[in-house]
Order: sequence, then C-alpha cells, then structure tokens
Amino acid sequence: MAKEIERKFLVLNDDYKKGSEGILYKQGFLNTHKERVVRIRLVGKKGYLTVKGLTSNISRCEYEYEIPFDEAEHMLNEICEKPIIIKKRYKIPRESFVWEVDEFLEDNKGLVIAEIELEHEGQEFPIPSWLGKEVSGDPKYYNANLVRFPYLKW
Repeated sequence: MAKEIERKFLVLNDDYKKGSEGILYKQGFLNTHKERVVRIRLVGKKGYLTVKGLTSNISRCEYEYEIPFDEAEHMLNEICEKPIIIKKRYKIPRESFVWEVDEFLEDNKGLVIAEIELEHEGQEFPIPSWLGKEVSGDPKYYNANLVRFPYLKW
C-alpha cells in the first residue's frame, strides 16, 4: 500500500521563489468525501488520477496513476466538481527533502501553502526561513475543501 505522510504550513513571504520556477497545476475532484478523495490533475502535458484515503494524524493511503492527457482534461472540464483548483507549484530542495510550495490562483488567490513529505510521522526536517504556522490538521486547507470553500470567501 502506498502511504503519504505529509505536513503542511502557511508561507510567510515569497523567498521560496528564489532560484525556483513554478509549474502550473490544474486539478479537480470527482469525490471529496472525507473517507476518500478522487482527484484528476493536469501537470504540463501529463494527466493523473489520484485516490487518497482518510487522513489519520498526518498519514493516509495514496494511489496515483498517470492517465492519458486528453481523458484527464475531459474529466477535469466536464465531470469534476467546480471550481477547479489552479495553482503554481514550486519545488525547493533542502538537504535530503523537497518542499513543495503551492501558490493558489483564481478562487483561492492569496493562499500559499508549503508541504513536505516524510518517511515517518516523527521525522525531523529543515525549517526554511519563509515557513509559517503549521496547518497539517486543519481541514479547511485541504485542496478538496478549497473547492467547496475557496480562500477568497473566507
């Protein structure tokens, strides 16, 4: 079973952009039930289908598969819940880790979240100067919830 162990943080400033170029992500959800999330994602010219289970602490099962771009695009535009999540993702290497910083656009403009994936829940990691408050356990910051309750409406 694939397992995702992830911590999320707000971002204090845009220093994370230094030396990194963001990549546009578009994603939508076929299912946003709290026990399971089914996501469609476009990254560049690739499409992905991802299934995630219920989060327990900072862990959950995750399965991700590359799917044909045209099919992913059709599902995103025609089947997924609206609005679609659009964001720029910056990947920032630090020591043996890679921070992923998502700068949300459109209905979630102004929200910037940094994520780090870990091998186990107690694993220590480097803390960049631009890292703010931890929001790992706060469901309002889950991408699936940003569809129903976009940041601009908070």
